[in-house]
Amino acid sequence: MKKIEKRAIMCLLLALVLFVGLGVFCYRYYTDGDDWAAYEGNRDVYANGDLAKGALYDRDGDLLMKNTSEGPVYNDSSSVRKALMHVTGDKDNNISTGVNRAFTDELIGYDFINGVYSLNNEGESITMTLDADVCATANNALNGRRGTVGVYNYETGEIICMVSSPTYDPAYPPSSPEEGTYINRFTSATFVPGSIFKLVTAAAAIENFDDAYSWTVNCTGSIDYGHGDKVTDLSVHGTVDLKKALEVSCNCYFGRLAEKVGAGQMEVYTEKAGLNKSLDINGIQTSEGTFDYPESGIGLAWAGIGQWHDMVNPCSMMVYMGAIANDGKAVLPYLINPSSQVGKKAKELSRKELGIKTKKMIDPATAASLKDMMANNVTNNYGSSSFPGLDICAKSGTAEVGNGKDPNAWFTGFLKDPENPYAFVVLVENGGYGSSVAGAVANTVLQDIVD
Repeated sequence: MKKIEKRAIMCLLLALVLFVGLGVFCYRYYTDGDDWAAYEGNRDVYANGDLAKGALYDRDGDLLMKNTSEGPVYNDSSSVRKALMHVTGDKDNNISTGVNRAFTDELIGYDFINGVYSLNNEGESITMTLDADVCATANNALNGRRGTVGVYNYETGEIICMVSSPTYDPAYPPSSPEEGTYINRFTSATFVPGSIFKLVTAAAAIENFDDAYSWTVNCTGSIDYGHGDKVTDLSVHGTVDLKKALEVSCNCYFGRLAEKVGAGQMEVYTEKAGLNKSLDINGIQTSEGTFDYPESGIGLAWAGIGQWHDMVNPCSMMVYMGAIANDGKAVLPYLINPSSQVGKKAKELSRKELGIKTKKMIDPATAASLKDMMANNVTNNYGSSSFPGLDICAKSGTAEVGNGKDPNAWFTGFLKDPENPYAFVVLVENGGYGSSVAGAVANTVLQDIVD
């Protein structure tokens, strides 16, 4: 009898283990099934080591890339293929933002009930928010120079343009790509911001000092901090207030202003601007910016100017422009039209979740002031004639990078146009002066979008 009881207990224990194991398997299948299905040994999904399912389209329904058992098929235009190489990805999946690497489970059409089964066995189609023609225009405007162009709708969050250079035609990959080709500079890199960062320093001053608009500095072309350390300007600006200093991008003024604001508040406003945080774009994480604010002296001055150890991600700066345009809060950007989503990420980006805004980056009144000053920059410095027909608010940047290299050229801002609510960022590495070089690229791209 005891032997039967022991055997019964053993059977119950084995049944319990089996039940628990089944529960664990079901849980893992629910949470990790898409990763299992996307395993490279799955012959129903891969052919000769390459993904064989799924297609990618732009916002107008133009094919960007289709995976087949014979290999990927790309857009007919070489210009489009080069412009969107960091979206479609390279053959060996070296690019983290390439669709075959970033959105494998969407392309193979995995779902919890049917796995990867479909009637045509072609996987799923993903429709991007990107405009292929605009991206081609942006890449052509960069003209082979290293850099990036980003444009998004600051009311909806749709990224219209995301281009990174250097690039190549993924249909005809070179044997030795240029160094840095596999980095998506828009999402996955950081750069010295230069004078575009003065907008953050200005916001900190406006929200902390009653005399922010009337406080002046007499710019003599340089400020001597001793021991040979100087903050310098390209020219003597004379006595300038905040509006004039932003217009002429006076380093002496903003160096003194950063000292007045103080290291603690500079850290607070950098964090409020989201420039030291990563953004999640449909599961693609952007690089975090890095900043260092000494307690005083020339280091703090240069940090407030956008130099020193400041490093910013272009996408994050574009989103901050969206906050200024949007009364202090930015709409989070996204790349994939949710109507094309399947499986897990469809739930993560349902229609009701679109248009989510960040926490308040700046006060609405501060945003309005920056908006007016950025419009003044265009009118009285960069020249409205350089942006015909565009109601543009902008800030240029000429960021020194050292090592005898030419400075990086930045131009960032937004259109103050209800019919074309677009924020943008342009970076041309070692391009020279921001307004003339990066500003020209921005005008070309924005004209194409508006037209």
